[in-house]
Amino acid sequence: MKVNVKIKRLSEDAVIPKYAHEWDAGVDLVAAEDVIIEPGETKIVPTGLAIALPPGYEAQIRPRSGITVKTKLRVQLGTIDCLYRGQIGIIVDNTAQKEIWEIDLNKNEVIYLENSFLKTVDGGSIKDDWQEFPEGTYVIKKGDRLAQMVINQVEQAQFAVVDELDETSRGDGGYGSTGVQ
Repeated sequence: MKVNVKIKRLSEDAVIPKYAHEWDAGVDLVAAEDVIIEPGETKIVPTGLAIALPPGYEAQIRPRSGITVKTKLRVQLGTIDCLYRGQIGIIVDNTAQKEIWEIDLNKNEVIYLENSFLKTVDGGSIKDDWQEFPEGTYVIKKGDRLAQMVINQVEQAQFAVVDELDETSRGDGGYGSTGVQ
């Protein structure tokens, strides 16, 4: 089943998403501008797009597996509700740790390893002769496929307050209660 979704370009550099294969669940979302993310930082990467979903639908923002496996960048899950009309942003964490180059005990100072190279999501690097960055800094370049968007139908719950819940064989067991093997 196909659902009609209106989409608006907010930037000339916005890429209209499309399905790569006939029965794919998600479409790739592309960065509309360059964003530098240092180790430990979280940034919102603009897509230059806004959508209008019909009532009863949502869009989920999900990571692309290749970026998760090959980099220290982590795309955070996100939800776009049907009434939201602002720009779609992709929340990205850089989980790399700043590497310590030297600890100066006399000055009580930590000096981090820096260089002029930025890592890219495709495994490459870019040299910036004008600036030094902490080791593990990434640049997301305009045009990089960074996340996926999946459109889903939404069921809303009707909550009923009760004094007791029915018993089950699991009960309140959770958070690893079944073991790891």
